[in-house]
Amino acid sequence: MKRYPPVISGFPHMIHGADYNPEQWLKWKDEIWKEDIRLAKKAGMNSLSVGIFAWSMLEPEEGEFHFEWLDEVMDLLAENGMKAVLATPSAARPNWLAEKYPEVLRMNDQRVRNLFGGRHNHCMSSPAYREKVTIINTKLAQRYKDHPALGMWHVSNEISGDCHCPLCQQNFRIWLKKKYGTLDALNEAWWTTFWSHRYTRWEHIESPTQNWMGERDVHGLKLDWLRFTTDQHIDFYRVETAPLKAITPHIPCTANLMADHEGIDYYAYAKELDVVSWDNYPCWRGDEKGDTPIAIHAAFCHDLMYGLKRRPWLLMESSPSCTNWQPVAKLHRPNNLLRQSVQAVAHGADSVQYFQFRKSRGSCEKFHGAVVSHEGTEKTRVYKDVCQVGDALAQMDDIVGTVKDGKVALVFDYQNNWALQDMRGALQERTNYRGEMEKHYASLWKKQLPVEIIDQSCDFSGYKVVIAPMNYMVRGDFAKRVEEYVAAGGTFVTTYLTGYVDDTDLCFRHGFPGPLRQVLGIWAEELDSLYPEDENAILWNGKSYRAHSLCELIHPESAQTLGTYGSDFYQGMAALTVNHFGKGKAYYIAARTDEDFLDDFYAFLLKETDAEGVLGDAAYQGVSVQKRTDGQHEYLFLMNFTAEEKQICIDGQTHTLESRGVKIVTR
Repeated sequence: MKRYPPVISGFPHMIHGADYNPEQWLKWKDEIWKEDIRLAKKAGMNSLSVGIFAWSMLEPEEGEFHFEWLDEVMDLLAENGMKAVLATPSAARPNWLAEKYPEVLRMNDQRVRNLFGGRHNHCMSSPAYREKVTIINTKLAQRYKDHPALGMWHVSNEISGDCHCPLCQQNFRIWLKKKYGTLDALNEAWWTTFWSHRYTRWEHIESPTQNWMGERDVHGLKLDWLRFTTDQHIDFYRVETAPLKAITPHIPCTANLMADHEGIDYYAYAKELDVVSWDNYPCWRGDEKGDTPIAIHAAFCHDLMYGLKRRPWLLMESSPSCTNWQPVAKLHRPNNLLRQSVQAVAHGADSVQYFQFRKSRGSCEKFHGAVVSHEGTEKTRVYKDVCQVGDALAQMDDIVGTVKDGKVALVFDYQNNWALQDMRGALQERTNYRGEMEKHYASLWKKQLPVEIIDQSCDFSGYKVVIAPMNYMVRGDFAKRVEEYVAAGGTFVTTYLTGYVDDTDLCFRHGFPGPLRQVLGIWAEELDSLYPEDENAILWNGKSYRAHSLCELIHPESAQTLGTYGSDFYQGMAALTVNHFGKGKAYYIAARTDEDFLDDFYAFLLKETDAEGVLGDAAYQGVSVQKRTDGQHEYLFLMNFTAEEKQICIDGQTHTLESRGVKIVTR
């Protein structure tokens, strides 16, 4: 088992930092900047992210550059032994750029050009935008390449969105020509004889729209537009990083992701990143309803980020207090910030960073949580909470670079999600792929099980169990690799709505679950979509479990029936099966269930496969125990997501967790 080197070379510590916007305080720099550095160091912070939205201050007019203020900030960081996570400023362009080169502004799917404003409002195809980004990124790299404060590059910020302008339409057609070669191949892949939508000229192809004004019914087109948009973001990232890689090849690059964002295939995008980073903003309740569901969602997101490269990642943003854009900007309760931060580390983070360091005086984030409030001193409760996190992280140098070593993988596939969202059948708006994924994940989380979240393209070797709920789209050689994995002794689990379409969203001929039919040993004949008030049951292992929403009518071929339906015209038909295939097994759950079924099923399965959690069979309601390891030592993270004191027994020793408390145990 290997330990990965620190993200910042020669800096073997947990990165503890925050987004810092010193340019907002330029008028008061003599009063504020040095005080901010003092407060940051006192809180145990060893880095600050700077320059993220600073383009208008770095280049107020075209070709007129002012780096003097940033020089001062970088020097201050170096003088105090701190590192800069230095950003490229492309996420928000200056007004002069939009005025002189209107092509840089995005066009929406209604073919209307956006006005200047907001952020992420740039066309990724624009030659002018690419040129200006390259110029300023080159100047940043040249100026700070040897600066002792430079720790890593923060490329843009929270990338998202698409552009439908003529430049992007042209690039989309070029992308399609490269993929399909001929219009005949494209027409077959998209099934365009439907509704007489067959294309006879490349120029006729347009990006999809959200309403009836344009094309919205050719699913292959919509899938390829999302893939093209992902590739656009990847290509723009390469443009951004080209001068950084050329001038500072020893400095890592990252782009902060958003785990709930579904418009980009992050598995494809993450291949370009030196290290994955993301921004975590849970909606903690802190009341009698408990924080366990929120904790499970945050843990799922953390494990998704780990799974993108299957190695430690960085928490780039989190709120030290309330989050102003959430529906309810609730304050953190005592111990909550420490618990939130330790949870990230437990699931693979090698940093804890915040948005923001000092609260802005104006505009839309002036009431977002910050390390330093408008009052401006260390007297606040939030600042003391940050100090508590700083003290804890200072004790974690040995954990930096350690891995999760999960034996269970959950397959979450962005492209499969896109296809399910557009399938026009089953439950329409309630197909809920992401929600069902998290329901399966919740049952594993409650068993203190380290889980790695992967997509269909990832390697399955090393996992005892691979779980792929609702694997509607079967991409590439996924089915072949599932067969090889199971034949070699692995255990595969999937559910209803699996193996319906290929990667161009065409239904498989000869029935479902398509190319997974042999390994699963079943034929899925029909899918019954139930009204909200309807329900059925799965009868398994002497118990009856509620089945609802979707019930698939399947026929075992080589599979063995373990559970059956309890009612309706398919009463007695198979609802849960297992197929012995080579040295392994493949399970099929034919209906949507509640968590009680999944809890019992995975308890049975994990015991059968010897893939039990960190504490074996032990489970504690509202408590999570996660593990990181370097192969010699195990670091156990005990986290209490309830308001009650908990007693946890590990290796015969009892550990007390206070309300919302955390503890790290080494063994």
